[in-house]
Amino acid sequence: MTIQIGDTLPDATVREFIEIEGNGCSIGPNAFQVTDLVRGKRIVIFGLPGAFTPTCSAKHVPGYLRQHDALKAAGVDEIWCVSVNDAFVMGAWGRDQHTGGKIRMIADGAGEFTKKLGLEVDLGAGGMGLRSRRYSMLVDRGVVKTLNLEAPGKFEVSDAETMLRQVRGAAPVNG
Repeated sequence: MTIQIGDTLPDATVREFIEIEGNGCSIGPNAFQVTDLVRGKRIVIFGLPGAFTPTCSAKHVPGYLRQHDALKAAGVDEIWCVSVNDAFVMGAWGRDQHTGGKIRMIADGAGEFTKKLGLEVDLGAGGMGLRSRRYSMLVDRGVVKTLNLEAPGKFEVSDAETMLRQVRGAAPVNG
């Protein structure tokens, strides 16, 4: 079953490659629980098929980098890029895309979070294996407020500009 607007995000273990030691995090891959990360925050999450892939590297991540300041000004606490890649790959991709301090490059290496969202896709025929559908969502204190699912092979509704319009139109959850 695919996650829907109004649903609470499922808990899962995700990883992030940390570049600078601090706040209880060591350098390298660190494990986090999704429910802990979203608590009390308004987060934009965008998911995509893979690090270093053409559309993801040329359009998806750069768009969110361009809109970072506007999204923050509209009340977004964090922006996450989630992909079914390991933390080392996501860390390298983040360095390549210059996402430091702007977009958290969240690794869902085994696809646990992606499967629980119901957003997995089998791209084995193309040599990529289990991956994530392309999507974006606004999550307010763990509750999905907007959800934009792309049709296979498309990049039309999960872009940063669409999300910015939605964030500006969505009131934060109180309490």
